[in-house]
Amino acid sequence: MMKKMLSVKSLSKEFNGEKAVDSVSFEADAGDVFGLLGPNGAGKTTTLRMIATTIKPSSGNAQVFGFSITKEPSNVRQVVGILTAAIGLYGRLTARENLRYFGRLYGLSGKKLEERINELIKLLDMASFADRKTENFSTGMLQKVAIGRAILHDPPVLILDEPTTGLDVIAAQTVVNFIRQAREMGKCVILSTHIMSEAQKLCKRAAIIHQGKIIINEEISSILKKTDKLFLEDAFMVLVKDNEKN
Repeated sequence: MMKKMLSVKSLSKEFNGEKAVDSVSFEADAGDVFGLLGPNGAGKTTTLRMIATTIKPSSGNAQVFGFSITKEPSNVRQVVGILTAAIGLYGRLTARENLRYFGRLYGLSGKKLEERINELIKLLDMASFADRKTENFSTGMLQKVAIGRAILHDPPVLILDEPTTGLDVIAAQTVVNFIRQAREMGKCVILSTHIMSEAQKLCKRAAIIHQGKIIINEEISSILKKTDKLFLEDAFMVLVKDNEKN
């Protein structure tokens, strides 16, 4: 049997003796958009940072495209693309120059890098502003460049941490369209969000994390059925309130 593209097993993280993430487990595969849902401070970002190898787990492990986050972190970084709401581009560089700079950090160079940049400019409809400095870009334009940066090295796994937070409607739609494209391309997408309508639109399956623990991990249709709700936002409130009582 083929292993899942992402397999998270009992991941935990403590900060100063406090458990921020408590034995979190879930799986996702190619063509999945898996939702990691929860209120702010629930442990979503900490979980994603462990998977992306930017922080080490206190215990547990995860396999990303067959690589262990604890034993093979540099391999994991080569197969993961990360997108957050914090865009972090160089304003004095053009969109193309930003992509070139980050491409070199991924070990791409020469003709291969230039071809990939041109491919992304076309894919993300950036031709009209690719050679302009990014300092005066709209949030939608900036987000397109940030998406390009996340997928420059064509990673099979994408980690999206609250990617639409603080964006206007047009910029947020750019991200939503990109997620749909990624799913069609067979990427494994992990989407962390507290915007339930977004998750209901994009994800087939989701885990709800509350106070560092996963309280449910099922298909969205099943979560709605269990809570007898039409909207994920209402189901989420029921489950979180029930968890607070226990």
